[in-house]
Amino acid sequence: MSAPNSDFDPVEVTALRADELERVRDEAIAAIAAADSLAALKQARIDHVGDRSPLALANREIGALPPQARKDAGQRVGQAKGAVTQALAARTAELELLEEQRRLVEETVDVTLPTDADPVGARHPITTIQEHVADIFVAMGWEIAEGPEVEAEWLNFDALNLGPDHPARTMQDTFWVTPERAALVLRTHTSPVQARTMLTRTPPIYIACPGRVFRTDEPDATHAPVFHQVEGLAIDEGLSMAHLKGTLDHLAAAIYGPEITTRFRPSYFPFTEPSAEVDLLCYVCQGAADAVADCGTCRGEGWIEWGGCGVVNPRVLVACGVDPERHSGFAFGMGLDRTITSRYDIADLRDLWDGDIRFTAPFGVGL
Repeated sequence: MSAPNSDFDPVEVTALRADELERVRDEAIAAIAAADSLAALKQARIDHVGDRSPLALANREIGALPPQARKDAGQRVGQAKGAVTQALAARTAELELLEEQRRLVEETVDVTLPTDADPVGARHPITTIQEHVADIFVAMGWEIAEGPEVEAEWLNFDALNLGPDHPARTMQDTFWVTPERAALVLRTHTSPVQARTMLTRTPPIYIACPGRVFRTDEPDATHAPVFHQVEGLAIDEGLSMAHLKGTLDHLAAAIYGPEITTRFRPSYFPFTEPSAEVDLLCYVCQGAADAVADCGTCRGEGWIEWGGCGVVNPRVLVACGVDPERHSGFAFGMGLDRTITSRYDIADLRDLWDGDIRFTAPFGVGL
């Protein structure tokens, strides 16, 4: 095996010649000086100082030299790299200053102007319609009444003529609060607020009761175990079904528009007698014979079920301390969730509660 060539002349290695290193250094410094942006300077750094740059390749050649030649070659390469590195640092500082000045000019913000830095929030449609309905009744001279969501069994059922054997009192329809002997339920309607008002006040009484109610329904496109109602109660001398119909016609027009039409269908409720279901003429097909069959909103009926109503049963008046010989009244109740889904042709009630702000945001500024 032959020994290393001790007579090797590093000057003969092209990459390590002084004139070649000077040329590579000058080219690198010129490229750095010509860079007009930080991105261009980054590319110049890669080209002239990177792992595959001429200076890096020259540095690798030093390892192949005999020991006595490495010092001088190393000094020449180091001096060239030092000059390039110094030029890079100086140009980087210049370009960073220019970039900062450019951004100060182009991105100047007038902090004295009003701004909406945060996204505008949206109120939930249920909240909005509850307040809208409350405003309608207040404008009519009525009051808004509220009550607890955990309610006494007597107020939720007995006071409203729902006897002990009524099927609505079973676990199939009602959430009972344990222990059962406490006789407390999650209210199944807002009617207990009406009973509480009659027990604590004397007629005339005109109240609306919006709020959350609970029933053991399986959630699907048209049902939910938690939903919202607005109920109304009027107790005074000489009230009749005619006053009830006028009130509901006004409420329907205020919610759905002045062209809406209502109708009453005979029905049965324990707390009213006589009782009726209230329907709205479909606002899409208008009940027209040539359009009703294909209407997806009313499903071919021409009418949309809205709620129940009637003249307050005398038994309810007696239970709540009101003289039925002197006073009469009417009551009604509508589902607010159903009001929204029918008014805006929403196919699935669960869309209201899925938490997708893309659905609820458009309702945030009003109904």
